[in-house]
Amino acid sequence: MILKLGIPKGSLETATIELFRRAGYNIAIRDRSYFPAIDDPEIECMLIRAQEMARYVENGVLDAGLTGIDWIEENQADVVSVVDLIYSRQSFGKVKWVLAVPENSPIQSVKDLEGKTIATELVGATKQYLAKNQVNAKVEFSWGATEVKPPILADAIVEVTETGSSLRANKLRIVETVLESNTQLIANKTAVTDPLKWKKIQDLKMLLEGAMEAVGKVGLMLNVNREQLPAVLEVLPALRRPTISPLSDENWVALNVILEESLVRNITPKLKQAGAEGIVESPLNKIVP
Repeated sequence: MILKLGIPKGSLETATIELFRRAGYNIAIRDRSYFPAIDDPEIECMLIRAQEMARYVENGVLDAGLTGIDWIEENQADVVSVVDLIYSRQSFGKVKWVLAVPENSPIQSVKDLEGKTIATELVGATKQYLAKNQVNAKVEFSWGATEVKPPILADAIVEVTETGSSLRANKLRIVETVLESNTQLIANKTAVTDPLKWKKIQDLKMLLEGAMEAVGKVGLMLNVNREQLPAVLEVLPALRRPTISPLSDENWVALNVILEESLVRNITPKLKQAGAEGIVESPLNKIVP
């Protein structure tokens, strides 16, 4: 059994390969090759642009792949959504496709776009958005540099953003959100009915979810005398009860706990003051429930 897996080429490529590394898969991109090597003999990878991924998964060229909800909707692809993986190029969050206009534009809502021209890469979804709002406007496909087109080449744009910084840099303001999106692992319906391929896809889902769950968290190990255990436990967040194990010295125990990394710098000095010793912080690749 070989699972044909699409890896998104372009803006999501680096973040996806890092996510797979945390999940336990090493993917090596070869120069000028669209077939990366992966250290799993049951998986064959292919680099495909996220914009096209859903179409190739639907058509069976790929058994599964990673792409955004935006491109699934844009292609109107009939695929199986396996799991949401909320990460993007710059962050572990959702992205937005927004309607944006020049800062000094009189346009205040989508209703003001009647008879206007909109430039975007997301043509189909933008047309659906206009139809839902009963607005007739011209939607032109943008081949790139969409932010520089208003007001000369277009009255407005629909563009993807994570932080809005690029739009602000180009003196654009956001009017409305057209669509929210995040990455998904998707599969075609034939692969879902194949027991071996579906099992492999489910294994991928579990490991990728585990890698996502571990983002921003660390493991903390420490030793404490039993007499000081209540004071140490008092320092830890209430919902983060540790694993407590006996040591060879019956008067001492070892604690293991998973914490948000942002909390550790404040908690560690308090743990030390409460009597903890041998405090070790460890990075985490995966947390599998």
